Amino acid sequence: MTNGVTSAEPIASSVLDKILASQIAVAWAGESGEEPRLGWWKTDLKSEFGGEDLFRRLLPNTSEWAVLQAIREAARRKDAQLRSEDHDADLILTLFSLGFTIEERLDERFQELKRSGQSPLAALPQMQEVISDEWSLDAFLEWLDGHGSVDFTKVPAGRRLKGKPPESLELLVDHFLSGLKPTSDEYPMPHYRRSS
Repeated sequence: MTNGVTSAEPIASSVLDKILASQIAVAWAGESGEEPRLGWWKTDLKSEFGGEDLFRRLLPNTSEWAVLQAIREAARRKDAQLRSEDHDADLILTLFSLGFTIEERLDERFQELKRSGQSPLAALPQMQEVISDEWSLDAFLEWLDGHGSVDFTKVPAGRRLKGKPPESLELLVDHFLSGLKPTSDEYPMPHYRRSS
């Protein structure tokens, strides 16, 4: 792996699951809406009378997965928008932009899990620490604390993490999660800038 972007080696399903669980948990926490959480994106998909009701009627067998896929996409788009404002967006690594090869593998793994017949929380139990019927900022912060701490510098694109991106994909994701602390009114987009 080179700076967490490309890899010819297979990525273990457990690693892909950790990344997916992390992305979905952050995407869920970042929602606005009927029961506002952090309000980083203007969606209300994971709520009984918001997206859940719509997806239950449209996709009765996979509605839970569809809701999570939609909030993950909302977070990914916000992340992409912020990256696009940088002079060299292609060099920025974030929780939602780990490089084409890894993103492709994550999408394939998401579809595998969706077809498995399991509920999302059964397939990705790591999300249970964050996603629940009631939002708890304290629980979210405690979950972030479990991923260590990092130093960052505030730049126009967000929080640039100090140092080089770790070679380990799992550690890279931990750094991105740690970089979300302290929370802010706007999505802080913790990121590394890889060398060109």
